Amino acid sequence: MSNVLVTGGAGYIGSHACKALRAAGYTPVTYDNLSTGWQDAVRFGPFERGELSDRARLDQVFAAYRPVAVMHFAALSQVGESMRDPGLYWHNNVGGSLSLMQAAVRAGCLDLVFSSTCATYGDQDDVVLDENSPQHPVNAYGASKRAIEDMLRDFGAAHGLRHVIFRYFNVAGADPEAEVGEFHRPETHLVPLLLECIDGGREALTIHGTDYDTPDGTCIRDYVHVCDLVAAHVLGLKWLEAGRPSRVFNLGTGTGFSVREVIGQSAAVTNRPVPVVEGPRRPGDCTRLVSGSSRAGAELGWRPTRSTLAQMIADAWRWHRTGHYEK
Repeated sequence: MSNVLVTGGAGYIGSHACKALRAAGYTPVTYDNLSTGWQDAVRFGPFERGELSDRARLDQVFAAYRPVAVMHFAALSQVGESMRDPGLYWHNNVGGSLSLMQAAVRAGCLDLVFSSTCATYGDQDDVVLDENSPQHPVNAYGASKRAIEDMLRDFGAAHGLRHVIFRYFNVAGADPEAEVGEFHRPETHLVPLLLECIDGGREALTIHGTDYDTPDGTCIRDYVHVCDLVAAHVLGLKWLEAGRPSRVFNLGTGTGFSVREVIGQSAAVTNRPVPVVEGPRRPGDCTRLVSGSSRAGAELGWRPTRSTLAQMIADAWRWHRTGHYEK
C-alpha cells in the first residue's frame, strides 16, 4: 500500500484521518511530537516522533517511507493562546509548515492536503462563507493558517507542490467504532465539555450570552462530524492523485447549530440532564459563524452524511463512555 505522511496523526482529527486512509487502501505514517496528541491514538500505521521544525528528522522520515503524499494536520489551534503568544503560533505553525514543505519538495513528494480553518476569514458575522469570501483573520491562529496557504501557493508555482486546502469551523463526534476519539487536556470544545458535565466530571456548562439575535438567544456555530471531515481529506488526496489542479474547499453545513440546540440534543441523546448556568457575553463572540460546502459537493462529491447534531453527539457519547487514552 502507498504511504501517506500524516503530520499530527496522533491528534483528534489526524487519528481519524489515519483510520480513513487505512480503510481507503493507504498506509498512514504518523509524524507527531505528542504535544497535544496521544501515542495510543496511533493504531493504523507506523509512528515517527518528531518536530516539524527538525528538517533532518523530516528528511529521514521521507527517505525511509517515501510517501506519495502528505496530509498536514499538525498545528497549535487555540485562538486565545494565539492572541497571548503570537510568536508561538508563527514559529510552530508557519515555521514548521515551511520546514515540512521544503522537506517534501526535496523528497519529490509533491501532493499535499492541508487542514486549514475558516478562521482565515475573520469574524464575518451572519453570512454563509464560501471559498471566495475575503480573508481577514483577526487572531494569530487564523493568520498563521492563512500564511501557510500563501506558502502553498508559492511552493506550487516554484516547485510544483500541488495542494488541496480545506477550511472549516468546528469539528465534533468520534469514530463510530470508538477506536479513536476526541481527548484534549485541558478540554475546550463544547461537545466534550457538555458530556463531561452530564457525566459528573464538571459542575456545569456556562452559556456565554443569551441575548443574541438568534431564535433562542445563543450563538450559532457550524459543526462537521470528524468522520465526514476526514472523508473529505481522502477525497482531496484522490483529487490530487487524479492529476487535478490545486484547489480550496470549504466544509460546512451552511446553517449551524445554536448553543442551546447542542445542549438540548445532548440531553436527548444521553437521556440525562445537562447542568448549565447563564453568563454574560464574551468579548468578540459573533452571533452566527457558518460555512457552505457547495464546491466540495459539486467537485469532490462530498456529502456530510454524519453531520447531524444527533449523530455527532451520539458518536461522541459512545467514545466518552468507552474510549480513552493514557494520560
